[in-house]
Amino acid sequence: MTFNDMGVISPILKALQEEGYTQPTPIQEQAIPVILSQNDILGCAQTGTGKTAAFAIPILQLLQAQKDAGDTNTGIKVLILTPTRELAIQIGESFVAYGRHLKLKHAVIFGGVSQFHQVEALRKGIDIVIATPGRLLDLMNQRFVHLNSLTTFVLDEADRMLDMGFVMDVKRIITKLPVRRQTLFFSATMPPIIQQLANSILSNPVMVKVSPVSSTANTIDQKVYFVDKDDKKKLLVHLLQDKSIASALVFTRTKHGANKIAEHLTKSGFDTQAIHGNKSQNARQQALQNFKNGKNRVLVATDIAARGIDIDELSHVINFELPNIPETYVHRIGRTGRAGFSGKAYSFCDMEEKMFLRDIHKVIGKTLPVEKEHPYAMPEVTPIITTYVKAPSQQFRGKKRRF
Repeated sequence: MTFNDMGVISPILKALQEEGYTQPTPIQEQAIPVILSQNDILGCAQTGTGKTAAFAIPILQLLQAQKDAGDTNTGIKVLILTPTRELAIQIGESFVAYGRHLKLKHAVIFGGVSQFHQVEALRKGIDIVIATPGRLLDLMNQRFVHLNSLTTFVLDEADRMLDMGFVMDVKRIITKLPVRRQTLFFSATMPPIIQQLANSILSNPVMVKVSPVSSTANTIDQKVYFVDKDDKKKLLVHLLQDKSIASALVFTRTKHGANKIAEHLTKSGFDTQAIHGNKSQNARQQALQNFKNGKNRVLVATDIAARGIDIDELSHVINFELPNIPETYVHRIGRTGRAGFSGKAYSFCDMEEKMFLRDIHKVIGKTLPVEKEHPYAMPEVTPIITTYVKAPSQQFRGKKRRF
């Protein structure tokens, strides 16, 4: 099936061709016809599957159809709610790309910057608003945002909203939406609380699912390195000396840790910057741009960037610290192995993180292969964890765990 077969209109087809898109991805093939039919969607798709285009393309087409039918309403017709400013900007760029031959207006709204330009854009009349919850609520409370004309609501990365503590903000926003609307609900994972939220806002939704919940892409080669906590920086430097690592996104759990690692790598001769919530919006965007254009080979990030970085040819993701939420592992490594490219994901695991690794194995449904051939290996850890993951009920039933 092609985009033309799905009835995508010629201005959008032209834009897709200019972007180099020829065949729809599975999520696009399933979702676009459903959205064009104006049905609600419950979409479960891992990151990197082309989800943004799956809802952006039909939304643009439906809005254009309203314009062609003589609709002169200047109110906001589409609201896309997303957890991070990076992801909001990325979605905004997608709407620019796919809608470049249409006369539709959009605004991207997020905190951490002055609201002046965002308010000015809203005052001129906007068709599509892409927003993070906090700033949107602020502008709604100031009466700069009115949603009474809304026809379509998109909740993107719903599980990430939960992880970041935004669920209550999302619920407050939902109470301000028109009851009659089309709702598109997307989440990479579907824990019970997210399923409950979906059930409360969707009306007879069509389920769109392109991969098992919390699975990792087959295009990603994954390895775990058992290493003492004090040797992690040394191991990272050792790995980065390999020139085949063209670009590396390094994840930490804390902002302070991200800064420390970036400083250490810079002193070790690697072009590196850090990105996290304490950085100004301009600094974060500049760091992302330097990484995307190859000026910096390494970007160190906290999980705020786990779903906001879209680089087709990112060669490596390195988990300097394992996430304490196992689903976050899926989101982190999903930054590589995208758009048909292959990628590699290396994870460092010290003694304190072995339980995190066990939980990751459970969520992704497989055991990560262990890389033993490195100068800082901890061989005594490997057999214990590997044996436990492969046969927990048989190996440890009724026995005291040794770790």
